[in-house]
Amino acid sequence: MAQNELSSVLVTAYAKAPQGTAMYEVYKHAGIVLEINSTNHKIINAEFTFITGLTQNFFKRLMIGFDMSTDLQGLINRIEKHYFAPSTTAVIVALKGAHKRYHEKLKQLEEGESN
Repeated sequence: MAQNELSSVLVTAYAKAPQGTAMYEVYKHAGIVLEINSTNHKIINAEFTFITGLTQNFFKRLMIGFDMSTDLQGLINRIEKHYFAPSTTAVIVALKGAHKRYHEKLKQLEEGESN
């Protein structure tokens, strides 16, 4: 690996935050940022546009280690089982957007290598 080459990628996505929540008042959107290992596709770091550090830390623990090359349903079930808040749907929409973006970019990179 070249000196300036990284072994991970950063993927972001957003969804509209539910009105009447602190997330909406501060950010207007639920944002997700995922650092994903380029080799094994596992999430190695995660951040959301949550207001509190506790929620940030909780979601980081929920997300780290998930394999983004697989179907999201297991992770979505985990979120729904452990996170009871008005922003649950927005978080899941943002997560689906990040998952889709990640796979689209992987496909582009693979097509670029085969040309």
